[in-house]
Amino acid sequence: MSALPEVQLNAEPAVAAHAQAGVNGRFNDFVLEAVHEGYLMHYGDPNGFRGMDDDLALLAGDSLYALGLARLAEKGDLEAVAMLADLITNCAKAHAEGNAAMAEDLWAKASR
Repeated sequence: MSALPEVQLNAEPAVAAHAQAGVNGRFNDFVLEAVHEGYLMHYGDPNGFRGMDDDLALLAGDSLYALGLARLAEKGDLEAVAMLADLITNCAKAHAEGNAAMAEDLWAKASR
């Protein structure tokens, strides 16, 4: 079961206003789903949110990154926070280098 509905409920109000009902995400883990949806806001087609202009989508992506990282930090697992931050960084680097396939490979490894 996808954690996307929970992410939508916990998103900032300006982001949550754009939530789409009845959609599925990729992960059943809240943290990964929030960060992945943030990633899609930046680089792809988000699963659970629609109708934002480019500027709001970029800010929404940052907000969803922060939502996922904050939830993980609340658990006190700083090593996992660092690993997730590295995933975000490495995906951004891959896109900056024009290598979207590498970013998808990183997400595929994260889902294991």
